[in-house]
Amino acid sequence: MATRGRPRKFDREEALERAMRVFWSKTYEGTSLSDLTSAMGINTPSLYAAFGSKQELFREALAHYVENYHNGIWTGLDEAPSIFDAVRTFLTRSAEAYCMTGQPPGCMVVLGAQHSCTEDQSVPAGLSEMRKNNLLQLQARIEQAREEGELPGDFDTAAAATMLFSMQTGMSVLARDGVCEEALLAAADQCVEAFRAMANRPR
Repeated sequence: MATRGRPRKFDREEALERAMRVFWSKTYEGTSLSDLTSAMGINTPSLYAAFGSKQELFREALAHYVENYHNGIWTGLDEAPSIFDAVRTFLTRSAEAYCMTGQPPGCMVVLGAQHSCTEDQSVPAGLSEMRKNNLLQLQARIEQAREEGELPGDFDTAAAATMLFSMQTGMSVLARDGVCEEALLAAADQCVEAFRAMANRPR
């Protein structure tokens, strides 16, 4: 009589990665429990036992995304030697990440839920808060450059940050719509030059 093999051990991190990719591709409200259990290789009771609820799973998947995919884009702001290099690195990494082969296009923080989500308003509200914090982080880096003399004393940091962040979030949407990396990188270059022109305009 053949012996039964051991049941496969549940790998929580692997299941979380798979759930993240489903949410990233389909959005929170577009993802069903069936989508999740199929991708994660578990049944619904096991999903609830491991993660609590769909909402809690989404929040954990989002944190996993931020740590493993999102933060690498933003670290370039502090690693680059000048504000112009920082901006170029920030936008270039964004374009490359949003079009990377083997993962869903775009950014989960931007595309993870619709504002009209009726299933749970706390999900789009949470993503909106994250985006606001990202915008403030970008503005703080530009303000630092102004304080250090890289930018003029009257440089409008809020306008510049809004322009750059609008570019980044727009690239996420366009990547989801199928625009290629080459096109996004070309647009990013133009945005960097616009930022440089803002800094160099006569005063």
